[in-house]
Amino acid sequence: MGFMDKLRNEFVDIIEWLDDSRSTLAWRFPRYNNEIKNGAELIVREGQEAVFVYRGQLADRFGPGHYQLTSENLPIMSTLQGWKHGFNSPFRSEVYFINTRPVTDLRWGTANPVTVRDPDFKMVQVRANGLCVVRVIDAAIFLRQVIGTDASVDIDEIAELLRRVITLAFSDMIMETRLGVIDLQGRQVQLAEQLRAFTAERVDDEYGLAIDSITLNISLPEEITQAMTRGVARGVEESGWVNNLGDMQRYQQAKAADAMSAAAGNPGGSGMMGDMLGAQMGMMLGQQMNQQMQPGYGQGQQGGFPGYPQGGTPAAPPPPLPTAVTYHVDQGGQATGPFNVQQLQQALSAGQLTASTLVWSQGMAGWTPAGQVPALAGLFAEPPPLPGTPPPPPPNAGSPS
Repeated sequence: MGFMDKLRNEFVDIIEWLDDSRSTLAWRFPRYNNEIKNGAELIVREGQEAVFVYRGQLADRFGPGHYQLTSENLPIMSTLQGWKHGFNSPFRSEVYFINTRPVTDLRWGTANPVTVRDPDFKMVQVRANGLCVVRVIDAAIFLRQVIGTDASVDIDEIAELLRRVITLAFSDMIMETRLGVIDLQGRQVQLAEQLRAFTAERVDDEYGLAIDSITLNISLPEEITQAMTRGVARGVEESGWVNNLGDMQRYQQAKAADAMSAAAGNPGGSGMMGDMLGAQMGMMLGQQMNQQMQPGYGQGQQGGFPGYPQGGTPAAPPPPLPTAVTYHVDQGGQATGPFNVQQLQQALSAGQLTASTLVWSQGMAGWTPAGQVPALAGLFAEPPPLPGTPPPPPPNAGSPS
């Protein structure tokens, strides 16, 4: 420091702190030999507090405002320095400005995973991170426990301290709540407020800090996340409607219905034939479901089985149904079906089937036009006139005279 600087700073006239970083928590006003002129001006802005320290002892404190430093507004300093009748000469004192505004950009995270006892996955190691909003609420405690003799204190200097405190608070909170990992992820907002309270209890009286808010993001190991995803898929099978053999059969039939619907939508089953295929499969599935809903199905006593009557004794199987003849139909070079005669008649009415359409059934030597198959020839014959219907007029017949 040059001679002119020493001369200018030897007697301080204005004491103030201009800071726009929003990350500095405390700053010591610099001056030569710590000498402050009698009647000097002190300017404390909103979001600041000025603290005077004399020979290591905390003296007077000033909130936001404009002050003239005299013995009247420096009562503690007057006592410490023995000013019985005021003072006329400069006095020595350290002046610290404390930032009381919230600091919002403090990021925290668990350096090591926290072990959680989980009812489903036993022991799980979870991690957490988020943002913390912190501010100074007690300048005296903060000065003694954090500032010490530092010329300035930035948020980065206490970030590691706060991260350790938050991590320990998170671990203690998890142990107290005794929640499983699924509940932990589902209650992160509620747990964030609990974590703020746990942390605030450990930094208010100890460091003079307040924790306004904490955001919480809990992350699980990748294998646990995948297991939870698979568990959601299996939840349908493990739920109340798939808990025995009969329910599993219905579940498999539902899967089969999806597969059949997809098959009916393929190019080989497009158009009217595809719709009939889907309808036929739906009817078959409906018949099976209707059988299962009949009395006696799936109502077995102890030791019984689904589909058996009460008492666990197997019922006599019904006689086999007569086998209906079905036909495969050529649709653009691809075989579709099989279809019964009623379905082929519907296709004929819709213009999807003609006498020249190639068909094939079990026992036929090869693909044959439908009109040449004896069992289907009746579909293409002209229907007889209804009783009482007059015959059509002869060709070129004139009007009656």
